[in-house]
Amino acid sequence: MITFLCYDKCSTCQKAQKWLEERGAAYTARPIKEQNPTAAELESWLAESGLPVKRFVNTSGLLYKSMGLKDKLPAMTDSEVCALLATDGMLVKRPVLITDKGVCPGFKPEEWEKLL
Repeated sequence: MITFLCYDKCSTCQKAQKWLEERGAAYTARPIKEQNPTAAELESWLAESGLPVKRFVNTSGLLYKSMGLKDKLPAMTDSEVCALLATDGMLVKRPVLITDKGVCPGFKPEEWEKLL
């Protein structure tokens, strides 16, 4: 089963969704703003992906900037970052692709291809 976390107003998410559809991938879309990931989900995805926690942070978002997270995140543990990201889906890098083969935050076609 493929889960695709996305924000419908995000052009990158729209591009990623089109990419999935062009490949005939059956997926479940989950709106990241309304159904934001839980801290437990984020910690699980972090472990499964093997990526640094910063890859899961939407560093381009207005909320990230308004909260001054650039200066705060380096002093936080991975668990603390996951707990923070769980408070608002707009803090999470999007889209996120979750498959049986792994997890990838952000639209990276070459990485996504490996997960399908």
